[in-house]
Amino acid sequence: MTAPGVASPCVRNCCLDERDVCLGCGRSLDDIRAWSEAGDAERLNILERAAARRAEREARYRSWQGGETG
Repeated sequence: MTAPGVASPCVRNCCLDERDVCLGCGRSLDDIRAWSEAGDAERLNILERAAARRAEREARYRSWQGGETG
């Protein structure tokens, strides 16, 4: 059996925020734990959720900085 083809989004900047979400890749602690056993379809779902979390965090940061435009 070969390993799934979807590469890990880990950027080796592992630090969890107050919601147990990695500041580096955007995955939740549960997503990180599930990654090694997940098939390609689930890994793609994890990547989508991680991207949404990163976008939400960036939007909150921009709003906090007063730099949100439009």
